[in-house]
Amino acid sequence: MTTLILTVAGADRPGLVAAVADVVDAHGGNWENSRLSELAGTFAGVIEVSVAPDRAREFQAALRGLEGLLTVSVLTGSEEADAASERLLSIQVLGNDRPGIVREVSAALNAHALSIEELTTETRDAAMAGGRLFEASVTAKVPASVDLDDLRADLERLATEIQVDISLR
Repeated sequence: MTTLILTVAGADRPGLVAAVADVVDAHGGNWENSRLSELAGTFAGVIEVSVAPDRAREFQAALRGLEGLLTVSVLTGSEEADAASERLLSIQVLGNDRPGIVREVSAALNAHALSIEELTTETRDAAMAGGRLFEASVTAKVPASVDLDDLRADLERLATEIQVDISLR
């Protein structure tokens, strides 16, 4: 099977997921994994689909038929090189919202060669203090060569600098 990664976006309305699922099914594909969401009136997501190699070109052509309903981009997936030597780390960030938090945290992770597997962010009203709160949940792949104590120390320094709480699990 060929693994294809679809990115989809369009004005949110009923039937968008069904339209993509119909194309996947019509070409003998299998919907493997997805992250789909509505943000500010726009439906967006990433979908991993497996399809027989001899049907991949036809499948991609059929996805172009969704134009006008959804914008769809297709990438060929790749197998992970050495997943056994990596571990997953969960990182939580919470603090007053301000520009640059994602940039600062992602730069710190990149400096230690961590790869972000999943990132979810949210801003919301701070009930007691007023203002806005920023919250992020990160799952990152940590290569075996990374010293977790050094990573923890760098993230603690960063948390102090940008005035947020960062916790690792």
